[in-house]
Amino acid sequence: MADVAVQPDGRSGGIVIEDDWPGYSLDLFSYPAHYSGDLDCVFIPHGVIMDRTERLARNIMDDLGDHDIVVLCVLKGGYQFCADLVDRIKALSRNSNRSIPMRVHFIRLKSYLNDRSTEDLHILGAEDLSFLAGKNVLIVEAIVGTGKTMKTLLKHVEAFRPKMIKVAGLLVKRVPHNWACLPDYVGFEIPNRFVVGYALDYNEYFRDLNHICVISESGKIKYKI
Repeated sequence: MADVAVQPDGRSGGIVIEDDWPGYSLDLFSYPAHYSGDLDCVFIPHGVIMDRTERLARNIMDDLGDHDIVVLCVLKGGYQFCADLVDRIKALSRNSNRSIPMRVHFIRLKSYLNDRSTEDLHILGAEDLSFLAGKNVLIVEAIVGTGKTMKTLLKHVEAFRPKMIKVAGLLVKRVPHNWACLPDYVGFEIPNRFVVGYALDYNEYFRDLNHICVISESGKIKYKI
């Protein structure tokens, strides 16, 4: 199923899920009955996501412990990952001599129509981020594809002169030309497949799935706009 990626600068690139990974049979897991026929497989089970998120929280504590940080949660897809990551950082802070005082701010990005990324990027809630000046910022994003969206967001955030910016991404897709904007903390490196669940959506559907799944072609047609 997986290996561990190493980025060009030596950082861990996350758990690598190979291109030929077929996923798990849906029959092995519980999922909402209203999505019957809309999914191909369970790609990453919820329990595996939770374990990996806990490890990312430990890595962040090791790097940023004792620093005040502002967590910038990228909505909508990032809300579940951000909530679970922050919960685990808080748990580690309660049981450690080191702690991370945190504030959480939410912004929304939209660049997808159906299963295609578009050039039209909307950033909502980020018009005035002047409070980030001189602060340590942790951007939390659910998925990074080509890196264009993240590159645009980083440029926008940098304009407000934060002291430091780190990025945590649950998923990084293996697509051409995304190495320049890889997150500092990566959960999983995945093939270029359209995945849903764990707050990732297809036209606002599938956010209520606990697992990360691959949407079926019939599911794309059913919920297409």
